[in-house]
Amino acid sequence: LGHSKSWLLSHEEYQLTPQETHTLQSSLERLLQGVPLPYVLGEWEFYGRPFWVSPTVLIPRPETELLIERALMALFDRPQPRIADVGTGSGVIAVTLAAELPGSTILATDSARPALKIAQRNAQRHHQSRIRFLQANLLQPIHAPFDLICANLPYIPTAILNGLDVVQWEPRLALDGGSDGLTLIRRLLRQAQTRLAADGTLLLEIEASLGAATLLAAQAAFPEAQVSLHQDLAGLDRLVEVALLPVLGQKS
Repeated sequence: LGHSKSWLLSHEEYQLTPQETHTLQSSLERLLQGVPLPYVLGEWEFYGRPFWVSPTVLIPRPETELLIERALMALFDRPQPRIADVGTGSGVIAVTLAAELPGSTILATDSARPALKIAQRNAQRHHQSRIRFLQANLLQPIHAPFDLICANLPYIPTAILNGLDVVQWEPRLALDGGSDGLTLIRRLLRQAQTRLAADGTLLLEIEASLGAATLLAAQAAFPEAQVSLHQDLAGLDRLVEVALLPVLGQKS
């Protein structure tokens, strides 16, 4: 109906039009077929904001809010941080960081053009014009240093993914992390070695069973960095953080 829940509660006498009744019935039929509710609604909430979604992008999940919280902590003392959101999907990370950090400049990349179109719509919806969107293979064409590189890349091992119902509805390209779930994460770790500022931070969302393996991969790529593993609210390994320590007398 395009109204809030509070409006509905205060207008209980409202009668659906024939067209609205048809829309409701169609939506219920899709739900009964198993279509996820966010795709039926066409939007979902993330970090307190509504975002457009479609089957071309992943549904935003609450565990990804941990990445936002760690990003804000890493950048709290930087008035104009340079940020890269790799594999932006619906753009929830890029748009949220732009809204929470008004002085930031953000590059959001994705290999899928349909996903970028959804992300651009979400940026416009929340009036965030400082985000540059680019179709790219991770950070392959970009060489400028970033204060923060963050990514929620495909991280589900292929064999596990094939047994999950989620693959029936959400895009496989955004879920399949290769044989061990780390194919794209390892590639980004290599790219980040030359694209992270001297005192920058890298944040990688991971599958819960990949904490130890991702930690080792990050430590191998950044042996001088402070590498840590963070758990989500369910107590599951969810985020690997790589923090480069500033070199005395050197600025990023």
